[in-house]
Amino acid sequence: MKSMAKMKYHYGLKMRCYPSDQQKQLIKINSDASRFIYNEMVAINKELMQLRRVKLPIDIVRDRIKQLTMRQNAKQMSNHYQFLEDKRIDSLTKANAIQNYRKAWNAFRKVHTAGVPKFHRKNYRWRYQTNCQYSGQKTALLTNGTVCFLDNSHVKVPKIGLLRVAGSQARLLKRICETRIGTVTLTKDSADRFFLSMQLASDESFVKVAKATHGHVGIDLNTDNFLTDSGGNIVPNPRYYRTIKGKLAKEQRILSRRQQRAKKEHRSLRDSKNYQKQRLLVAKLHAKVMNQRHNFLQQISTALIKNHDLVVAEELRSKNMLKNHALALSISDVGWRTFLGMLAYKAKLYGRQFITINPRNTTQTCCDCGFVMGTNGTDKLTLDDRKWTCPNCGIHHIRDWNAAKNILDKGIAKLA
Repeated sequence: MKSMAKMKYHYGLKMRCYPSDQQKQLIKINSDASRFIYNEMVAINKELMQLRRVKLPIDIVRDRIKQLTMRQNAKQMSNHYQFLEDKRIDSLTKANAIQNYRKAWNAFRKVHTAGVPKFHRKNYRWRYQTNCQYSGQKTALLTNGTVCFLDNSHVKVPKIGLLRVAGSQARLLKRICETRIGTVTLTKDSADRFFLSMQLASDESFVKVAKATHGHVGIDLNTDNFLTDSGGNIVPNPRYYRTIKGKLAKEQRILSRRQQRAKKEHRSLRDSKNYQKQRLLVAKLHAKVMNQRHNFLQQISTALIKNHDLVVAEELRSKNMLKNHALALSISDVGWRTFLGMLAYKAKLYGRQFITINPRNTTQTCCDCGFVMGTNGTDKLTLDDRKWTCPNCGIHHIRDWNAAKNILDKGIAKLA
């Protein structure tokens, strides 16, 4: 049986799940165990760093280093902390927590901006990971592992049992080919919604790849309209956060007042029912905005990738752009980085090409003659200049359409 890494195609499946009260308690126990083990690994590593700075050959220090080093695996940690031997805790949850800690260090070594692993604080979000195993099976399917689908609406998960789910899994269950389930993640968000996520792998594509109806396209992302393509098509910016901003501010003020009142009366926020009701209301408003934006970005990215052989976009650094406080809210609301990430993975999924180019002078350059504004005594275009005429060739341009054409030209040149 092939491993996940050796299979050609990989796919992520996320489903909404509806656990019972008893199952919620089991998810909470496994989530707390996962967080404790991760934090314990952080604490062990910090202590080891301090002890290794001692240059003197002290036996007590050497013994302590040896003791801490031995504890850095799931079995030894369970022996040290007896509550981790609870039968309700999945053994793979412990192993995954340690593995995630080591992955965090690997991410830090590759990209230093990721930051070193830190303690995970207790909050309203729950999360833990387990794995699907195929012991004694010759072929990996969605219906014969330790995590498996019993029908379109039910999934069996170790320790949790039968979970009712809703999502897009029905299409995948119709596949007859070998499909392996890898890491399985159970989460609860701050709006008290539960989700089940799976990593899937197969040697056959998870989507039907049709021939593209159009050729190449360049897209210019901006805050005025969400995007303008090289064909002159404009997708308006829905501004989901701005539409709900007033209502959200009102509910957050109520939440703040209830928090202050609970603190004055020396009551725990977790036991304050009115505070918890309002917290849930605010969380649901944030979740609504997130879902609307996510759905919008999914539809636009899928349409672009399915209908074009080559998609070219400008390489944006949102972190730097957010330093402009006048545009920070608009940039955060539009979700450019998420959109570019969707285009990247969908291009691989559908067998298309997606590239990003340096956006330097794509707005200031005339797509007909190549004249660059700001040279030969001319002034640079500002954000207010939505239309302009080239002083060299006299062609009238719509700013975003001209930029999209230049982006496409740069992308084709980069490929060549």
